[in-house]
Amino acid sequence: MSKNVEKYLHKEMDAQAGIDHSFHRTKIVATVGPACDTYEKLLDLVKAGVNVFRLNFSHGTHEDKTKIIEHIRNINKSEPYNISILGDLQGPKLRVGEIENGALEIKTGDILTFTSKEKVVGTMEKIYVSYPNLHEDVKVGDKIMIDDGKLEVVVIEIKGEEVKVAVTYGGALLPKKGVNLPDTAISLPALTDKDIVDLEYIIEQKLDWVALSFVRKAEDIVDLKKRIALKESPIKVIAKIEMPSAMADIRNIVLESDAVMVARGDLGVELPVEKVPMAQRDIIRKSIHRGKPVIVATQMMESMIDRTKPNRSEITDVANAVLEGADAVMLSAETATGKHPALVVETMRKIIIEVEKTEYRYNREEDLKPQPHSPSFLSDALCYNACKIAKDVSADALIGMTQSGYTAFTLSAYRPKSPLYIFTKQRSLVNQLSLSWGVRAFYYDEEESLDDIVFDQINILKERGFISNGDIVINTGSTPISLHLPTNVLKVTKVQ
Repeated sequence: MSKNVEKYLHKEMDAQAGIDHSFHRTKIVATVGPACDTYEKLLDLVKAGVNVFRLNFSHGTHEDKTKIIEHIRNINKSEPYNISILGDLQGPKLRVGEIENGALEIKTGDILTFTSKEKVVGTMEKIYVSYPNLHEDVKVGDKIMIDDGKLEVVVIEIKGEEVKVAVTYGGALLPKKGVNLPDTAISLPALTDKDIVDLEYIIEQKLDWVALSFVRKAEDIVDLKKRIALKESPIKVIAKIEMPSAMADIRNIVLESDAVMVARGDLGVELPVEKVPMAQRDIIRKSIHRGKPVIVATQMMESMIDRTKPNRSEITDVANAVLEGADAVMLSAETATGKHPALVVETMRKIIIEVEKTEYRYNREEDLKPQPHSPSFLSDALCYNACKIAKDVSADALIGMTQSGYTAFTLSAYRPKSPLYIFTKQRSLVNQLSLSWGVRAFYYDEEESLDDIVFDQINILKERGFISNGDIVINTGSTPISLHLPTNVLKVTKVQ
């Protein structure tokens, strides 16, 4: 064994060799909350199949988050995992205020008054909504949805800073419930004052991903990336698609983002419900075509917040996300506050593995052909053909090298059938790539000849038990090594 190879083999070697026989290519994102915020519980979730932990900045303090981040980083140090951390910004989330006696029963035909001027305790006379521009942005006839669409009212009059509404679908109005304005162009900035403070913290803590909520247009992503660039942070940006205006600009949002989330909670309220399935499919397709990881989120296994088994429809929902090609599926309250967080993850993982065992449509090279007009056409063509050759020769491993992550995201987007291994000298990328479909990432910072690098990569995988003598391996790379050019080399090797 060369010294280079020995340098990259440490205590994780034996464990890595044993855990990947049940590797799931579609990754699992789990939200951290009171049900799983200790080291032991987080480790249980990782062992059950979690690849990315989501920290929801709508809840909890920075002090709470710091402890959780330390636990996850300690897991990465002491266990054979590269778990990624995603910070999810709250965004301009609108809510009702406090409600008298903890609930208000409203009936169809009732007339209510919404105000954003004073934080009154809500009664049938007046209810506070945390949106200072409410009276300026809504117009008569606009629908307002409350509590994920459980309640619906329509604007009938705007008088000064007060908005009168008539109840069209009633029920129990509870405090702090979310408000959606599907017919209204919201004038609030995508980044609130709270988000800016949280972003500073996220950058200081060197998280791997940051998700921007309620994205309306590509410029929202551009603005966030500028703020991150000023801090010289390598953190990557996820656009959460949950508003009709985002769907109208989806192509540009996907182009500007590093990854995309189909946030079906608010999307299912903002859009007519019958449009959500095709919106999900369209977002996934556009993301894959641009080589951007895509997450399907919200209510995937919601019945398991309390139960030990999911609904049949939830099983199918997870399976369909896998079949549609999502990079990852996400759990929210199921792991954050549910009774059985590890069991939920384990159940989701079993569904994913079962679907991936079938001959479903893995390789997408036929509908993702490189485009000659693209500035990255040459490297795209090489990645495309690497996946095609890997399929033609039934390669046992497809190995890529990357500095920016582009090669990794591109190879992953083709959804190759061969196991995909990515080597990078950027430590931040090792964890970030835990979000990408099928990717197993390794830190490697040697810069000798291309032959030496290929030799090292093959031997590292061989020593870890991923490949064996006689296996066929496809390597991609670039030469001259010192210039760090885009991928320009493809090599086929029979392991000796």
